[in-house]
Amino acid sequence: MEKTHAPLQPPTFGNLITVLSIDGGGIRGLIPGTILAFLESELQKLDGEDARIADYFDVIAGTSTGGLVTAMLTTPDEKNRPLFAAKDIKEFYLSHCPKIFPQPGFQLFANATKMMKALSGPKYDGKYLHKIVREKLGSTRMHQTLTNVVIPTFDIKQLQPTIFSSYQVKEKQSLDALLSDVCIATSAAPTYLPAHRFETKTSDGQALVAIGEVTKAIIRGNSDFFPIKPMDYGRFLVISLGTGSGKSEGKYSANEAAKWGLLSWLTSGGSTPLVDVFTQSSADMVDLHISEVFQALHSQENYLRIQDDKLSGVVSSVDIATQKNLEDLVKVGEGLLKKPVSRVNLETGVFEPCKMEESNEKALIRFAKLLSEEKWLRLARSPNGQATNSK
Repeated sequence: MEKTHAPLQPPTFGNLITVLSIDGGGIRGLIPGTILAFLESELQKLDGEDARIADYFDVIAGTSTGGLVTAMLTTPDEKNRPLFAAKDIKEFYLSHCPKIFPQPGFQLFANATKMMKALSGPKYDGKYLHKIVREKLGSTRMHQTLTNVVIPTFDIKQLQPTIFSSYQVKEKQSLDALLSDVCIATSAAPTYLPAHRFETKTSDGQALVAIGEVTKAIIRGNSDFFPIKPMDYGRFLVISLGTGSGKSEGKYSANEAAKWGLLSWLTSGGSTPLVDVFTQSSADMVDLHISEVFQALHSQENYLRIQDDKLSGVVSSVDIATQKNLEDLVKVGEGLLKKPVSRVNLETGVFEPCKMEESNEKALIRFAKLLSEEKWLRLARSPNGQATNSK
């Protein structure tokens, strides 16, 4: 068996618990897609061209567009290898986003039309998204992914989150949903795409969430994590990928928002402020909490957050899927690789470059080496090591 085909052994045989987290953000999924393509290329330099992202992470978590990327990276093909390589994400988005988010032609009363749509129903019908997701993911269910996944959704009937997790599926079969249903549900952003209803039956009839799911598995005595303790956060190696925001550029102002009524909160400047506020504040809170934990444990180098908080104009939208804008988002991802590693300032909440002189690109090269070393360390220590390791 080739080296890169050896399955990732449980953390109990290694030193780390490896986590990949991918934010939501519609078409801006091209940004983490570009970052992941670079990371996978570095893993391939170390372990061969067949290396894939799913071969190195204990859990991959994603919300909305991040949930779709998670599914693409972990759904098995007929050879039980990932259906998509990371480099394929770019082409998928360039090809399908214009059909998921069709752009209107010139309209004399474009803003009025947007407002009427915001009041009468979702901006897009979601039919093409449903079609392509079902076509690509087929009948794959949660328990069949090539590594553990965590994909949060929201149950609007119960007004509470529902987290679809590989760890929970092992204990609660009712959560073993079709991966396509989970992806459609997590992508149903209010005002943009319609809510999605689906059911799961038993045989009888985003980074913080992922860490939380692992911690719960440890508490429940999951043998994969022995002898790791529930609060042993220093053992985590986390890569968290953002989809960009206009936070530091001041996309909205308090003076402006103070005058808004319902229509303005639903559509202003070509986007939906209400959705922007909730989604961005959620991502920022998660980043702040994780940064606090890793800094308190003096293990900051085990947490890498890659985010561009200076997006402005059309490129900051989640649905303006013109060819030019999609290509510009790829450029944002490529440019982000060259920027210095940044962390949230715990005093101000602002994303700032670190003191160390390291670019995101160099950090990913360092993380790729750590991921490869961890994978093969586990294999060498596990009972399966002699049978599968051809290094």
